[in-house]
Amino acid sequence: MSRLYTVDAQAVAAERAFRAIAILALVLPLCLLALLFGGTLIDGFSRLSFDFLSGFPSRRPEEAGILPALAGTMALMLLTAAMAIPVGVGAAIYLEEYAPPGKITTLIEVNIRNLAGVPSIIYGLLGLEVFVRSLQMDRSLIAGACTLALLLLPMVVMASREALRTVPRMYREAAWALGAEKWTGIRRVVLPMCLPGILTGVILSLARAIGETAPLITLGALTYVSFLPTSLKSAFTALPIQIFNWTSRPQAGFHVAAAAGIVVLLTMMLLLNATAIVLRMRLQKKVTW
Repeated sequence: MSRLYTVDAQAVAAERAFRAIAILALVLPLCLLALLFGGTLIDGFSRLSFDFLSGFPSRRPEEAGILPALAGTMALMLLTAAMAIPVGVGAAIYLEEYAPPGKITTLIEVNIRNLAGVPSIIYGLLGLEVFVRSLQMDRSLIAGACTLALLLLPMVVMASREALRTVPRMYREAAWALGAEKWTGIRRVVLPMCLPGILTGVILSLARAIGETAPLITLGALTYVSFLPTSLKSAFTALPIQIFNWTSRPQAGFHVAAAAGIVVLLTMMLLLNATAIVLRMRLQKKVTW
């Protein structure tokens, strides 16, 4: 009896120690994030205004704005999502629902996992060679969007496949038993049930892409743009590149502007992450398992 009590006490102690380590692992990154965001907010708070958001870049730091970079970032994300989401979700559906097991399917799956871990600058070099030079898209908005779409594709495919796997097979078999074709069952039963997971993975992938700088710098995106992009072939800039340009300037005023730009960029990323969480919660309430 005493031995059993000792074992139970050791298990409880181990459980408490593991819980403390887990809480510490959660609290420390959050504290570090709050410290960094708070320090950046204090540095750039004086520049946060409507004039800063609606202004154009200037050689005078007190007059510099981020409107072209903000418009370029939003246009990049819309074009990237329009290209990456349909292709990525379609590829996930094929691999999970239609592809026969075999060496070719296994090879594709391994390559997708490997591509998800490739550094972003490699995608920038690929985009420079394929889209800018070979396809002669120049250093344009569409070339940047195609490059970021390639960067997102492996993550969208993997997130969509994981979401598809959460739907039990009996739902597919029930749809087939009622006379539905395979695609009808996927479209009417499987996709609505795994939509929260797909949307969450897609939005989190976009939140990562919105802060990517290396691919855009490799493509040759401009650091000083005094106009808004008007077409797919327009030259462009993005918030990470604008921030990078300001931090490389020696004037202290540009560093304040860069801090304000970082706050805007982090706010956009946090809004995307919050949107993913809200959409997931709302859609999961509508799904009846």
